[in-house]
Parts: sequence; C-alpha cells; structure tokens
Amino acid sequence: MTTASPRAREEHASFLRVYKPGQGFWTRLGTGVGAALIILFTIWFLYDRIPAWTPLRKDGWVLYAIAGGVGVVLSVLAWWLINRPKHAEFLIATDGEMKKVNWTSRRELIGSTKVVVFFMFFIAAVLFLYDLLFGALFYAIDVLKLTPFWG
Repeated sequence: MTTASPRAREEHASFLRVYKPGQGFWTRLGTGVGAALIILFTIWFLYDRIPAWTPLRKDGWVLYAIAGGVGVVLSVLAWWLINRPKHAEFLIATDGEMKKVNWTSRRELIGSTKVVVFFMFFIAAVLFLYDLLFGALFYAIDVLKLTPFWG
C-alpha cells in the first residue's frame, strides 16, 4: 500500500470536485461564462456548417447528435481545465489581485467619459475640415475632376 502526499491526494481526489471551493468565485464564474459562450457558438457554428460540408440534412437527428456530442465534450474539457489545480490557482490569484485594484468612482468615470467624447467629436471635426481643405485644394489643381462635397 502506497501513501500519497496530501497535495497529491487533493489534486487527484475526484473529477467532479471543485478545487478549493469558495476561492476565486468571480474569476471562475467569468471564465465559466466565457467558456459556455464559446461552446454555444461552436455548437451553433457546427449546426449551421455541417450540412454544407456533408450530405446531412439540417433537420436530421445525426446533426443534433454531433452538435450535442461536441457540446458535451467541450463542456467536460472546460470543467476539467477550470478546476485543474494549476489553472484554478491562477484564477484564485487573479481574483485576489482584482480585489486590490483601485477602481474609479462613478463621478470620475463620468468626467473621463465626457472628456473622451468631447475630444472624439473635436478630432472628427478637425479631420472633416482637413478633408474639405484638401478636397478643395486637389480640385483647384485638377487632381479631382468632380467638386468635393458642395456639388
């Protein structure tokens, strides 16, 4: 009988067990939601494209079985990757670092957004004026045959 270290027993205890439950909840949840979206879009893509690649009809049960099988396999793979000790430790550490971030206040966020929107419109206006200026210049030196903007 061999005795494994506590760490080895912890890492290989069960496939369905969550590694260090309760830690890194939000990063694991975000990763799971992202993985679920990727899986759903992959299933949708396969359901849409397999009939173009094969003689299968879009309403056939084989197509549903293929898409469902791929979905199950990808879901199991995502569960395994998210709960693998090395990856779970990374997500837990990421969650800890995100708690240290100094987030801006609502007032600062609104002020910064106003500044960005103002400068976006300002730069758009300046570029529009440059476009009018260069259009008129190129029309004056016969590079453009049609008058720009003003007919």
